[in-house]
Amino acid sequence: MTKFKTKVMGNYFTYITTNPRKTTLYTGMTNDLEQRITEHYLLRGRPMTFAGQYYCYILLYFERHQRPIHAIEREKEIKAMSRKQKEELIAIENPNWHTLNSMIMQWPPHPDRTSR
Repeated sequence: MTKFKTKVMGNYFTYITTNPRKTTLYTGMTNDLEQRITEHYLLRGRPMTFAGQYYCYILLYFERHQRPIHAIEREKEIKAMSRKQKEELIAIENPNWHTLNSMIMQWPPHPDRTSR
């Protein structure tokens, strides 16, 4: 009898965050959305990253993908969009631009959280 390995479907995410004034949008990809949003939050105001420099830690939109290549491809598609197109994409799932952070995690995150 042959044993088949079952593939565990991955959780890969493409996401869009914004700053508190909602003037800047940041698009990213991760396999741990909670951890990534926590990192953006903890790095807010630090110029070493785009998201940190512009305080982009407020989650507005995300998509789940089963394979990393699909999430990467989608991230590239979204990054190539105009601001208006990104706003329209967000509006499909989140028309009032509500903060989704507390939907995926305890918010705000504890400052000592560095990994699960």
